Amino acid sequence: MAVDDFSRSVQAGLQISRRISYGKDTASMTAPKAPSMKKSLSSSSSASSLRLPENHLPTAPMVYAVIKDPSVVDNPDICSYQPYVYGHCEPPALVPLHMHGITMEMECYLDTAFVTVRGIWRVHCVASSACCDCRIAIPMGEQGSVLGIEVETPRRSYSTQFITQQFGNDAANTNYGFLMKGNTYMFKIPQVEGGSRIHVNVRWSQKLLYQNNDLCLSVPFTFPAHVLPVVKGNSMKEKVSLNINSGTDSEIICNISSHPLKETRRHAGSLVFSYEADVQKWSTQDFYFSFSVCEDDISAGVLLQSPSIQDYDQRDMFCFYLFPGNNKNIKPLKKEVVFLVDISTSMQDGPFEKSKDAVIGCLSELNQEDSFNIIAFNGDSQLFSSSLELATNEAITNATKWINTNLIAEGGTNLLIPLKQALDMVGKTGESIPLIFLITDGAVEDEKDICNIIKDHLMDGGINCPRICSFGIGSYCNHYFLQMLAHMGRGCYDAAYDVDSISDRLPRMLSNALSPMLTNVTLDALQNLELTELYPFRIPDLFGSPLIVSGRYHGKFPDTVIARGVMSDLSTRVVDVKVRKAKGIPLDRVCARREIDALTAHAWLNQNTQREEKIANMSLQMGVPSEYTRMILVQSDKIKPALDSVLPEEKCSKLENHKMIYLRNTSVGFGNLKATLDNLPPGLEELKVNEPAGIVMQAASSCWGMFCCKCFMQSCSRMNDQCAITLTQLCTALACFECLNCCCETLSKKVAMSMMREPNVMMPDSKHLKCQIKIMIISFGVVEET
Repeated sequence: MAVDDFSRSVQAGLQISRRISYGKDTASMTAPKAPSMKKSLSSSSSASSLRLPENHLPTAPMVYAVIKDPSVVDNPDICSYQPYVYGHCEPPALVPLHMHGITMEMECYLDTAFVTVRGIWRVHCVASSACCDCRIAIPMGEQGSVLGIEVETPRRSYSTQFITQQFGNDAANTNYGFLMKGNTYMFKIPQVEGGSRIHVNVRWSQKLLYQNNDLCLSVPFTFPAHVLPVVKGNSMKEKVSLNINSGTDSEIICNISSHPLKETRRHAGSLVFSYEADVQKWSTQDFYFSFSVCEDDISAGVLLQSPSIQDYDQRDMFCFYLFPGNNKNIKPLKKEVVFLVDISTSMQDGPFEKSKDAVIGCLSELNQEDSFNIIAFNGDSQLFSSSLELATNEAITNATKWINTNLIAEGGTNLLIPLKQALDMVGKTGESIPLIFLITDGAVEDEKDICNIIKDHLMDGGINCPRICSFGIGSYCNHYFLQMLAHMGRGCYDAAYDVDSISDRLPRMLSNALSPMLTNVTLDALQNLELTELYPFRIPDLFGSPLIVSGRYHGKFPDTVIARGVMSDLSTRVVDVKVRKAKGIPLDRVCARREIDALTAHAWLNQNTQREEKIANMSLQMGVPSEYTRMILVQSDKIKPALDSVLPEEKCSKLENHKMIYLRNTSVGFGNLKATLDNLPPGLEELKVNEPAGIVMQAASSCWGMFCCKCFMQSCSRMNDQCAITLTQLCTALACFECLNCCCETLSKKVAMSMMREPNVMMPDSKHLKCQIKIMIISFGVVEET
């Protein structure tokens, strides 16, 4: 669903809900001050928590009543006088439901957080004799991925399951579940009775950000004022719990907390916090918590876990991690940097401007002994220089002018030629680490050939082999191709699925990759184990954030192992690594997403059906989305509807009784070559949740806009003779094709919707309104009545 469409629907819902009367028991909307925080938010973190309320995007878990027929809007407890209305809301209005309780539980392991939200919402805006669909929105944090959903209503319960693609091929066009703006998951629950309560339980995983040697957890938890129950006597309970297990034996230092958490348990490497209170208003800021593992130097560890009986892969599991520590005094590596920037037509405006600003900002972070070049590519390639340039102030100034003056987003996409040019440019001296940054929003036909070329070029894996860091924009590019390039080049990968997030994610990736702390990392114990498989298959370099890889093996892991890497002075660094059991850490859950992504990239490249089957089985076992499985909602009826149900047929005409609801697949896919060839910009892939009929009705009636009868007559009176004659002939033709009634029907709905927005205007009878419009058209001589 497009962001603008969603915001307009919520705005329309808020306007419609103003018709509801709650009597004299309305609670005061003035809330007390929020409780003081344990520590104040820093300027950077607080800025990230602030949202713009006027766009009505969900900034916390929300439930909306989908109002197609505005006549059902009423207080379900006390029937109030409502002026009868005609017409339908196209698109449907979304009324935010009142929330009566919220609980959030967070578990943090290594760099991954698992979030569980339980909430209670009431359909306060629909008469008790009617029902409506409800749309549930779940905004998630960094790289959020929905793992499970349970919903309870008085008549039905719903829960998610994963099935293989072969059973879900018919669900491609479903609008029951989708991602909006890349990080907000939305799904629909059909036909919920007015006045009933909806219990929602949602689980998702997300990543912890690493900033200034701190691990940071940020969860959307900002509730708007209009979800507060307005009736006195409603108790509101807010509960938050946080469990941290760093996987190390080091002390955890807490730095910033947005909510007043109380420490309930502390052990080496783990902490537990909780917060519970009866509140008069819900949380007005996102949940934010940052902590650090007290290590000044590079620290490492290996966690082991035996497979469960249900595990598809019966090999033992290990997870190897490296934390960079607070190494501010480490001399940076000398670098050779080449930026590959997509300037095809689809990158016009936002994507190109934001990418350009990120590259220019990254140039300023280079040291003067570093060298760089810029290659812009579309159907051809443009080079800033024929060879690498030292990163002097003059060269960076010239490069900035060249970018702003010469680069125009136009043409198609050809990646192979500029990538070969970049590979031929770097890694000649052996004294610098080569870095290639690839930024693109499209897919190309020869992606597998490119991977094979890169594989041959990086065969030796030495220090002079290029590190490839890839960044994908939108959903039309093949993100698994970009991940494979990063895996081959020991680099990193990131993506911005919506244009607005480019400004945050791309500079962060570039800045982290510019400061490699340990390169060519190896773990000696892997050579003595059997049937070892690593995810990803090559250990990346240690950049400015934690390095975590996992794997499977047969054999006995030693109690201590040695990790080796190359430092900035090209000397070898040896790190002693402790090996221990993963007590209290569900290692299979923590590593599931990472393993599935790595295996999917391999399955795509090698077209390996056995790997695809393995990925599907892992997805089913762990409840993690994949390209080869699909999420469904399984419906269970608590009360089978009787033939003489109390719900009027006209109010609840299509009470679905199906047992399985297909949700749209939220995985990223393998790129869209046709969209790339057509130069479609990122953002057009945002989904519309309206049914096709609703879209057609909206398109057919949009030309009337918000015109009332008076405005229409005034417009017609200003027509010149030639225009009036032309319009008369056109409408006469429409009348011959029996389109006059259709036009009157469309206009009457628009007039009704316009009048409905005025609270003191009584709505005329529908037939009378249509008759008035037809008489008005005929009286202006537009068409004669037949």
